Amino acid sequence: MNHSFARQLRKNMTDAEQRIWYKLRHRQINNCKFRRQAPIGAYIVDFVCFERKLVVEVDGSQHADRGQKDLERTQWLNSQGFRVLRFWNHEVFEDGDWVIDTIAEALEDMPPHPNPPPPGGKESSEQTAQSIAETARLLSPCTEKT
Repeated sequence: MNHSFARQLRKNMTDAEQRIWYKLRHRQINNCKFRRQAPIGAYIVDFVCFERKLVVEVDGSQHADRGQKDLERTQWLNSQGFRVLRFWNHEVFEDGDWVIDTIAEALEDMPPHPNPPPPGGKESSEQTAQSIAETARLLSPCTEKT
C-alpha cells in the first residue's frame, strides 16, 4: 500500500517540494542521490538519501497541528539511523539557498553508509542477476571427473 501511495504523492508534489526536488535530483548536492516520497517502514518521507541516511521533510501548514505525530515519526526514523531535517514551506520560498546549504552541510557531516542500497533501474537488476549467478557458481560443489 505504501508504494502506491508514495507514487501518488510523487505525482502530486507541493510547490515547495518541487522547488527542493529541483535542487536535490541528479546528485546536485555533494554527489548524493536522493529519492522523493520514499517509503521507510510505515512512513513515507518527502526526500531521503539512503547512502547518507538523511531524511528531508518539507512541512506546510497541515503540520502545525501534527507536532506529536511528527515527533514520533522523527524519533522512529532516528532509531533506524536516519537524521531528519525539517523545513517549513515558507523557509523554502523565502530562503531556499539557506535550506539547500543546510542540507549540503548535513551531508558533509555524515559519512557514506558502509553498505548503501544498490542503485535502482535496469542496470541494477542486470548487475544483481550477474552477482547472483557468480555467487551460485562459487558456492556450487565442484565435481571431479574420475
